[in-house]
Amino acid sequence: MKILVTGAAGFVGKNLVETLKCASDGRDKFHAFGEELTIFEYDRGSTPEELDRYCSDCDFVFNLAGVNRPKDNSEFMEGNFGFASTLLDTLKKHNNTCPVMLSSSIQATLLGRYAGSDYGASKLAGEELFFKYSYETGAKVLVYRFPNLFGKWCRPNYNSAVATFCNNKANGLEITVNDPSTELTLVYIDDLVNEMFDALQGNEHRCDYDEEGNVVPDTAGKYAYVPVTHTVTLGEIVELLDSFVEQPDTLMMPAIPNGSFAKKLYSTYLSYLPKDKAIIDLKMNCDQRGSFTELLKTPDHGQFSVNISKPGITKGQHWHHTKWEFFIVVSGHGKIQQRRVGVDENGQPFPIIEYEVSGKKIQAVHMLPGYTHNIINLSETEDLVTLMWANELLEQDRPDTYFEEV
Repeated sequence: MKILVTGAAGFVGKNLVETLKCASDGRDKFHAFGEELTIFEYDRGSTPEELDRYCSDCDFVFNLAGVNRPKDNSEFMEGNFGFASTLLDTLKKHNNTCPVMLSSSIQATLLGRYAGSDYGASKLAGEELFFKYSYETGAKVLVYRFPNLFGKWCRPNYNSAVATFCNNKANGLEITVNDPSTELTLVYIDDLVNEMFDALQGNEHRCDYDEEGNVVPDTAGKYAYVPVTHTVTLGEIVELLDSFVEQPDTLMMPAIPNGSFAKKLYSTYLSYLPKDKAIIDLKMNCDQRGSFTELLKTPDHGQFSVNISKPGITKGQHWHHTKWEFFIVVSGHGKIQQRRVGVDENGQPFPIIEYEVSGKKIQAVHMLPGYTHNIINLSETEDLVTLMWANELLEQDRPDTYFEEV
């Protein structure tokens, strides 16, 4: 299948093209298409001859080309309506009635704050052109009115407040929020690309719009839409970004449930980090026995640490009422011992449970509540490196940790 992507070097174009490439050569199993894909990339530096050749041969068109921030508002119509007209005329020239997708904007409704928008008017003109083209040729057209978009590779200080906020927070720059209660409806780039793949396979989501410009899902609708959106305030975005900025210092990873806006925003924020902020110095607590370093904390799923024991060293020798841990030896050779605290019905100490562990066979060992435990480095030459996970954060005034030798 041959796919033409106009605006291929833009934010949406780059994400779509790279995903198409991964799907084509089998690197992306989720978007596996079942046939080889040829991608024609058209952008500002391309020639009319290339557009002519692509239009003669393509099986699907994603028209993502457009003008967002021209020097003069008159360029909106030329860039958004003018190129769309050229594209459709070229397809007509070659009698190519393959499906064509149009990247429009919610501003094309010209409702509310979008009333009188030159950008919206140019997008609306492009939509009408596409619908007329479909009527005249019988070609399938898919008109998407995108709301605000965000994700990696989005250009800051251009047409996305989220990109600007992420870039500025990642680089220690100021941001300005006039009204934190202002709501944005946002679409994440991966959700948009997923919808593009649905469209490519004829499974697009259809809709119409009500009088207030809201999406009304309808399988017979005139328009198409991305079904996954997020409505958040500017204040909420800034609050989340502040927690991301603080994470290297606090080690606290904010709650980022699967599919949540927070998770998608964090990925977007990280894509703007400069080189020097992509590496984090962690505090190593060192003594003659080795070191202990906290790696990551979570609000409700405990924390991760790494423990390094020098040859022959025993660490631990304590127990917990409620806290429990996983010990995972990743390098070296050691032994973990556990014993239930107290005595049995005969007044005798409970037996010691032992596990021999090694980085050559990765295993996770539970440190059981009510069991005193230790970890011993059995090597005479190698450090013992253990990844540790505790089910709760350490509370300094109530550590739930009691010394007792195994």
